[in-house]
Amino acid sequence: MPLSPLFRKTDFSSLPGWHDDDQSKAFDAFRRNAAYALDNPHKTGSAGVDGSSFQAAFAAALDMPGLDDGAARLFFEKHFVPFLIEADGFVTGFYEPEVEASPVRTARFDIPLLGVPSDLVKIDESNRPEGLDSYLAFGRQTESGLVEYFDRAEIEGGAVAGKAVPLAWLADPVDAFFIHVQGAARLVMPDGEVWRVTYAAKSGQRFTGPGRVLAELGEIPPEQVTMQSIRAWFAANPGRVNEILHRNRSYIFFRKAKVDDSALGPIAAAKIPLSPGRSLAVDKSIHTFGTPFFIHAPELRAFDEKPFRRLMIAQDTGSAIIGPARGDLFAGSGDAAGEIAGVVRHHADFHVLIPRLLVPEAFR
Repeated sequence: MPLSPLFRKTDFSSLPGWHDDDQSKAFDAFRRNAAYALDNPHKTGSAGVDGSSFQAAFAAALDMPGLDDGAARLFFEKHFVPFLIEADGFVTGFYEPEVEASPVRTARFDIPLLGVPSDLVKIDESNRPEGLDSYLAFGRQTESGLVEYFDRAEIEGGAVAGKAVPLAWLADPVDAFFIHVQGAARLVMPDGEVWRVTYAAKSGQRFTGPGRVLAELGEIPPEQVTMQSIRAWFAANPGRVNEILHRNRSYIFFRKAKVDDSALGPIAAAKIPLSPGRSLAVDKSIHTFGTPFFIHAPELRAFDEKPFRRLMIAQDTGSAIIGPARGDLFAGSGDAAGEIAGVVRHHADFHVLIPRLLVPEAFR
């Protein structure tokens, strides 16, 4: 498969801030990817970056633990060739919320995070009923066959009672909604124990963000839409929360997971834990997990008060992440990470690092 025509060959000296970035942190994230993907090559996206072409770099990374910044930079320069993606780039941020919760329903904690319903079925072209929306990746098994699954309003109204087991209970429907948006959370139980829940499945309908809805209704100016401004609007308008949230028909189901390393995020779509400030969610139909991207977003300063110029590793995806130069930056876990992720909405240049094996010799 040829490489995308949107990729234009460049060189490392042309990447703004390439020598100022701490490449050792990106290498650690890449090495975690290697530990899984060396035996389980990632699916090749339509951009043509073959998942098997990373094998040499993955094998070398596993033999080189704990590289310092300079050695890590030399590693990436040895194994990859940079290409600019000639498309308008845009980045947002995501994080792992940490909220109070209860393992049982109480007067205070009465908003459930649900496990996968017993009647939810994965849909692909082998079992898709004629006429069912081609977007839907999940459906509901009925006596007459597969149909579209219940949406958010129906589920919150009790449509899956007896079919989906509550994993934990929250006090605030807005907290629950943002956990759905982020796809994972750390839950602090009354006894201090910390649980983690992470994405398991979804109802399948298209995602509609509350920020877009509030902007269209004239409630928040589009340029002022952030997670913080959305939360502030909900706090000031508690009687309209469901009106806005139910405009998003998509609903997420979860599974419990361990917190093996508190410094890392949840295990994401690439099957490895996310690295704060170094993991990137991409359009998985286009890009291949494990691919390094150098992101240049000079107006973005939320991470360290400096222009954002970082090497990131593609390790997750999301329903709102669509396009060759669209990315979601993982900020970490907890409130501080949420403050960063909530304000990331910036234009960016995307440079993709292609394994040398795939690059014609004349361009290496």
